[in-house]
Amino acid sequence: MVPQQRRQPPSVQEYYAVPQNPQPISVQGSQPAYNPSRPPQRSTSLHSNLQPGRGAIAQGVASGAIGGGYGPYSYNPTTARENAFQNGTRFSAAPSEASSLAGGETMPSALTANSSSIPPYILDTTDPDLDDPLHNPDPLQDAALDSSFTLFSTRGWANASALFVLMVGLLTLFAGYPIIHYYTTPENTTPGFNLGGVNASGQVPSLPGLPSVLDTDTPASAQTRTGSDGYPYQLVFSDEFNQDGRTFWPGDDPYWEAANLHYWATGDLEWYDPSAITTKDGKLVITITEQPINNLNFLSGMLTSWNKLCFTTGYIEVSVSMPGSPTAPGFWPGVWTMGNLGRAGYGGSTDGTWPYSYDTCDLGTLPNQTDQGVPAAAETGGLGGPLSYQPGQRLSACTCPNSDHPGPMVGSSYVGRGVPEIDVLETQVDVYTFRGQVSQSFQTAPYNYNYVFNNQTPYTTINDSSITMLNSYTGSTYQQAMSAVTYIDSENYGGQQYATYGFEWWSNPNDRPSGYITWYSESAQTWKLTSGSMGADAVSEISARLIPEEPMYIIFNLGLAPSFQQQDFMHLQFPSSMYIDYVRVYQREGLQNALTCDPPSYPTSAYINSHLNAYSNPNITTWEQGGYTFPLNKMSATCS
Repeated sequence: MVPQQRRQPPSVQEYYAVPQNPQPISVQGSQPAYNPSRPPQRSTSLHSNLQPGRGAIAQGVASGAIGGGYGPYSYNPTTARENAFQNGTRFSAAPSEASSLAGGETMPSALTANSSSIPPYILDTTDPDLDDPLHNPDPLQDAALDSSFTLFSTRGWANASALFVLMVGLLTLFAGYPIIHYYTTPENTTPGFNLGGVNASGQVPSLPGLPSVLDTDTPASAQTRTGSDGYPYQLVFSDEFNQDGRTFWPGDDPYWEAANLHYWATGDLEWYDPSAITTKDGKLVITITEQPINNLNFLSGMLTSWNKLCFTTGYIEVSVSMPGSPTAPGFWPGVWTMGNLGRAGYGGSTDGTWPYSYDTCDLGTLPNQTDQGVPAAAETGGLGGPLSYQPGQRLSACTCPNSDHPGPMVGSSYVGRGVPEIDVLETQVDVYTFRGQVSQSFQTAPYNYNYVFNNQTPYTTINDSSITMLNSYTGSTYQQAMSAVTYIDSENYGGQQYATYGFEWWSNPNDRPSGYITWYSESAQTWKLTSGSMGADAVSEISARLIPEEPMYIIFNLGLAPSFQQQDFMHLQFPSSMYIDYVRVYQREGLQNALTCDPPSYPTSAYINSHLNAYSNPNITTWEQGGYTFPLNKMSATCS
């Protein structure tokens, strides 16, 4: 066996494990045949100047002498390569014959051929990139392109059309769609919709801590009713008073506020204080006590929804248990409503507005309902004296244009405004039979001669004359009262038993003859007043008074006043309480702006805010004391 010949190790400059720099290849020549009998030929053209040692190796790799020409400084094209491939890229060079194959074997010639799959220009700073025209614009070429513009370019019109479509789409989305939706979507007719969270189907959300116009404790059976007019009514406000311990100081409640004043206008004996009102055992409780306070001897409460919750037309129902006993006359419990332009107990706000419900420019708007002694009946048309001591209707239809008036205007004239009053109940005792009675009234101005309204059928009707009769009190120099009284069950006192009371009210400024008020006591209809009941009066020379068109707020109070009924202090017991189980308000379906204190057709908010002295200080008893003056009246002054 012939011994194997030992191979000489490579020199320092020769590392077979590292690909070597390729030799230039000529496309005219052919690759020499592979000869396994001799070591691969080393090219010294690229590393002939290398010095021995580790530094020389690093230099070789960097320059491409070692590593197949891939070093960062290896770009050194030869004339042959440039002639062969028409470019100076290093990636077109063939691999070196000396490879990293173990044992020093040479690489087959098929693997050393140039590969055209390697992309040109990679990492070449001298070669052009495909996107170079974007970075190096050609002025001549650009000028040629610019001069090719034409107004009728298909591409230009396509771009302009696209912009037009986008603009039309945006306008339609943000301007057209809301307008189209407004005119094509039927308006929701659910009473109370969007007030306190009521949705389109009338459902009320449960939002702890947030107020709602509909109390979630109101039973489902009480959500609707059918009115005496045959129309369906829906519940729009309710308070069941089921949460114990409620207080009603200013700011405590979203819908109610307790008064802190003396109700001097009716000569009351009590001081109204918020501490006298609370909720207990699911009832609103107003308690009157005998105790000295502010130079008076009694403390009680009055709760109102003034400027917080008002309704224009509808049906109001309350469940009440009267204070005291029908054998002890003297208490004056009341549940009533007033126009929002007057605040109960604030005399400055009601001066010249309470209880007017009038929209005609004539003598009825003047002080005392007279103009220099005319008509003569007004001088003696009261009960043995003058008919009226009213200062005149402050916000009348005779008000000169551009005056201090809340509006609205019809043509060049203001609509007459005022503060009418409709009473659900004022309870008294018939001292002849010692039975309780509720007085249910409409207070208005100006007045009929001798305060006699048209109480004949069919204009005024009494449902059951055995328990209901017209009130003998018809008015005085400060009001005309259209009233009836009805006996009530003696069991409905002292929190032992409850009964429901209410009134149904309808008015329409566009159809005033259709207006009416119907009262209910202990769930039964008692009597009815219509627009025909308060027509024009030729003797006092006034026109028809109106079934109220003002937004009305709700009042609960428990008082003592000899002007209403003398007190039997021997039998009256203190403390005594008036209990209210619930209050509910219903309205016809389809009404708009009917559950607000500031409806657009009869605004109040701006006027109140412009005269806050009269509406915030109960010690101001006249409009003049508040620093204001009555606007000029066409009947008595010349408008400037």
